[in-house]
Formats: sequence, structure tokens, C-alpha cells
Amino acid sequence: MITKKVSINSMEKLRSFVSIVNGFSGHFDLCSGCSRVNARSLMGIFSLDISRPLDFCIYNDESADYILNAISSYLVSSKELPL
Repeated sequence: MITKKVSINSMEKLRSFVSIVNGFSGHFDLCSGCSRVNARSLMGIFSLDISRPLDFCIYNDESADYILNAISSYLVSSKELPL
């Protein structure tokens, strides 16, 4: 499993992110605190606090490089994370 921080803090970004993720096979989750939802589910993501960076979990290591490249504009560097 690979986990990266992503920022999807607007409705436009949310729709685009889900569209990109749905283009890949495999299982992906978004996590915020104790909550974990399917990254393909708009309704599930609505239950998370998208104003803060989320953990994006990739369970298919073989396709991780492809999906990370596709969502590169959503990735958050450690320098951007709040203290």
C-alpha cells in the first residue's frame, strides 16, 4: 500500500479527482482522521473534511506510478502541510 497526501478542497477539484481515479483499475481510499472512504465515491468523499489535506491510499502498487502521475496536481508536499 502507498499513501500520499492530496488536496481536493473544491467541488471542481473533487469531481476531477474522482474522474481521474475512476479511469484506473484497483482499489483506492481517501482517509481523514478515523474516516476512510472509497476514493471513487463522490458521496463518500462528501463525508470528509476536504478543507484539509487527505491521505490517498493506493492498494495496487503496480499501477501506483501511473495514478500518482495522473493526480500530480493534487499531491501535497510536506512543505505545504500545516504544522
